[in-house]
Amino acid sequence: MKTATLRDLRNNFSKLESWLAEGETIEICRRGQPVAILTVPSACPTDKITPMPDFNKRRKEIWGDRFFSEEEIAKMNAFELEGQEG
Repeated sequence: MKTATLRDLRNNFSKLESWLAEGETIEICRRGQPVAILTVPSACPTDKITPMPDFNKRRKEIWGDRFFSEEEIAKMNAFELEGQEG
């Protein structure tokens, strides 16, 4: 069983989440005293992690090798902000 603090839970949850994905049980402590135990539910498959989509591939399919000029970007920003106050 791995141990983590409440600070780890708040600030480094991705690390704890990867431990859970590996099937670890985590004891959460506050000032050295255990306050909780995190574990993977028995019905949750730990070996199936959904992969992130390939954003670069998607971008390339949509835009190819196109780059926008500063003028085009300024026009898009102006259009996006059109009608907004503040």
